[in-house]
Amino acid sequence: MANSLLQSFPKDLRHLLTELRHDLHRHPELSLQEVRTVERLQSELAKLDLDSLQRVAGTGLVARIPGRNREAKPVAIRGDMDALPILEETGAAFASVNDGVMHACGHDMHAAWTVGAAHLLATDRPLGDVVVLLQPAEETAEGAPAMIHAGAIDGVAAIFGAHIDMRFEVGTVVAQSGNVAASADEFEIVLAGRGSHAARPHEGNDPVVAAATLITSLQTIVSRRLAPGIPAVVTVGTVEAGTATNVIPENARLTGTVRAADQDTRERLHTELRRIATGVANTFSLTAHTNIKVGTPPLVNEPAVVGLAQTAVRSLLGDRALAALPVPNLGGEDFAFYLEKIPGCFIRIGGRGEDQEAAPAHSAKFLPDDGAIAVGAAVLAELARTASVEFNR
Repeated sequence: MANSLLQSFPKDLRHLLTELRHDLHRHPELSLQEVRTVERLQSELAKLDLDSLQRVAGTGLVARIPGRNREAKPVAIRGDMDALPILEETGAAFASVNDGVMHACGHDMHAAWTVGAAHLLATDRPLGDVVVLLQPAEETAEGAPAMIHAGAIDGVAAIFGAHIDMRFEVGTVVAQSGNVAASADEFEIVLAGRGSHAARPHEGNDPVVAAATLITSLQTIVSRRLAPGIPAVVTVGTVEAGTATNVIPENARLTGTVRAADQDTRERLHTELRRIATGVANTFSLTAHTNIKVGTPPLVNEPAVVGLAQTAVRSLLGDRALAALPVPNLGGEDFAFYLEKIPGCFIRIGGRGEDQEAAPAHSAKFLPDDGAIAVGAAVLAELARTASVEFNR
């Protein structure tokens, strides 16, 4: 069925989208710096018969495709466009020319297939209008809130988005209900002690030894404070302390991330993080200063809306195209901010080509197959058409 879809997909559009993806991949831009990217996307959408096309939220873009019934409630589709600070090692002919910046999460694919869905919807009008969002700064979780603040989803009945996933072959789609992405919060813990000569540690309060204890103690939150089977992660990502081998420093600083699949677990992680940091600091006669930066909320797909996505996938690719996540996904996704406001669904599009080795997302070798662009475009367009009918009954 995937081959059938790819063969029936308009060849000129498939070529345009492939070239667009390659161009975006070759010129990646970091969050809130997507100046060239948004200009390129705007130029492509401007070729369509749109009701409106405007820049919002700095480097964001919103287009409105008119439906057959202008009185019908609109639905929206969203693609993101920012890249990551990673040095590319794919060896692709269209590899990044921006040193140290790479589309290692597939947002070049997302932007291209969102433009493709817009082309398909403009050619075959849905019942109601479709609002197309091309969003910046997903990686920093700043883009979706900025788009919402700019009014991008005002009056929209439902919103849909998709993410590339190389764990699945091209032609496979994950459309499942429940939690499909985690909350993603950041923490900073500063252990404040008293410095001294390294040869006389008894004259100080050593924050480095305390930091070592704290790192291992934080891992007991998931293993001992949560019920077995509840997905969650506590990861210390950076440790900073000291300036010389013979000096016990005044402070040690730890930063990291906490991930949870539901709000109750999220709050429990925050509470336990603060409690353990304070407890370890007290044990070593230190003071703990803990700061938690709240990021994306958990992303939860409602069953009724997921049913629309599954219907769209079946109509294009058949029952066998539908798959499920093999393990809970504790990656963050700022599409969750939209779902706090309106109904919607977030799906995953298989990106592994035939005989292709899957590289993990956010790695230097991440390079999904071009064939997934047409699949993503067709599925998003069909989902928008299906939802446009359902939300206007």
